[in-house]
Amino acid sequence: MTLQLTRGELLRTQNLIGGKWVDASSEARYPVTNPATNGTIKQVANSSSVDARAATDAAARALPAWRDRLPRERAEILRRWHTLIVENTEDLATLMSMEQGKPMVESRDEVAYGASYVAWFADEATKIYGDIIPQHQRGKRMSAVKESVGIVAAITPWNFPLAMIARKITPALAAGCTVVAKPAEDTPLTALALAALAHEAGVPEGVLNMITAAREDGINAVADWLADDRVRKITFTGSTAVGKHLARESAGTLKKLSLELGGNAPFIVFEDADLDAAVTGLMAAKFRNGGQTCVCPNRIYVHAAIYERFADLLGQRVSALRVGPANDPQSQIGPVINQRAIEKIARHVDDAVAQGAHALVGGKRLEALGPNYYAPTVLTNANDSMLLCCEETFGPVAPLFPFDDEDEVVRLANDTPYGLAAYFYTQNLRRIDRVSRKLEAGVIGINEGAVASEAAPFGGVKESGYGREGSKYGLDDYLTIKYMCQGGLD
Repeated sequence: MTLQLTRGELLRTQNLIGGKWVDASSEARYPVTNPATNGTIKQVANSSSVDARAATDAAARALPAWRDRLPRERAEILRRWHTLIVENTEDLATLMSMEQGKPMVESRDEVAYGASYVAWFADEATKIYGDIIPQHQRGKRMSAVKESVGIVAAITPWNFPLAMIARKITPALAAGCTVVAKPAEDTPLTALALAALAHEAGVPEGVLNMITAAREDGINAVADWLADDRVRKITFTGSTAVGKHLARESAGTLKKLSLELGGNAPFIVFEDADLDAAVTGLMAAKFRNGGQTCVCPNRIYVHAAIYERFADLLGQRVSALRVGPANDPQSQIGPVINQRAIEKIARHVDDAVAQGAHALVGGKRLEALGPNYYAPTVLTNANDSMLLCCEETFGPVAPLFPFDDEDEVVRLANDTPYGLAAYFYTQNLRRIDRVSRKLEAGVIGINEGAVASEAAPFGGVKESGYGREGSKYGLDDYLTIKYMCQGGLD
């Protein structure tokens, strides 16, 4: 797959700081690779704490004017940004598929999904209401208003290079915040192109700043934001271990945090489920982005009475999936992101098979296609002693666990420190009420595998983090409440 863009200027390799495209202060660069081949696409800026501080300086200078803009003015800029994203779908999707590996059809869908957040929060920008508090004492008037929290640092993952950065940056801008952002080291090109379009749409200089960095250098760069008391909020999607680190290191300045962290999602199929619907829902939830999503079902519990039939139906669907590079229009599953990812998938599958699991479909690398391809896999006879039961596989592997009892499966589903997403299929209305109340997760799919929406609050409980993204609730995480009491009115 060659990198050919209609608008070549969207291919950016420098940092965006204060409205200018600049090299890293050290002039260092690092390679961005195509996971389908491990070949280098481009070299981008390898930033340090010096560059992170420069981005914060620019955001601090821009904050007063941006915060004081009328909400409808901020909304108009966001709407122009939305239009530009949609108009440049093909270029954005091409960049995404090159650096992340997902098939072009999925990349195009992600552009539309990310753009939906921009449109949503453009509308929400004009709906930031306060309250007049009923009078409790004569001569006093009390009110509460919502204001921008200040400078926001956004740190995003590689699996959704456009949607995640849009879901974080857009509510911040809508609320009147300025932003410093660092996309994942594996997938910076899509994010930089998105920032270029934001600048083109009229986002003022310094309101949105973006730096790129390799893994270790990125940790040092972000450390500057954690220590800087001008940065008032951190929004992060990634591993629980890194989320805990961010929480600890930002405690010294008591920043507001939104953390969307690891998952270990259960997918429960009860004996009365519509099996065709359940298989279709699982395919959508499990194999989107090759299983590399935080809400992918990691443990699939199937009632013993329907276990064999369900496994057969799922095996037929999974064996029909087409694996290949993004430029093949027939591809449904692309490569995983890097060598570390494919080694983890192989380790999980090998451990499961060693402990008695059966690879009904797949269960092997596809080295003839390239270095980072793994066959879509269905494992039967999974049990809770296997690594894939307690660790997030993050790949195209569907392990099937049998169960007999509703209370038992709810206990097993909740037996994890994580609580991001959970799914279940049943046609029993009373069971829907019972199970949905008992499952410990922030997102519940009930007879539905595709749960993402810009209008819905997204986030987890327990060690899957806190805060919500999307919906009207997502804007609140970028706002602070000011109470005002005016006296002497009588």
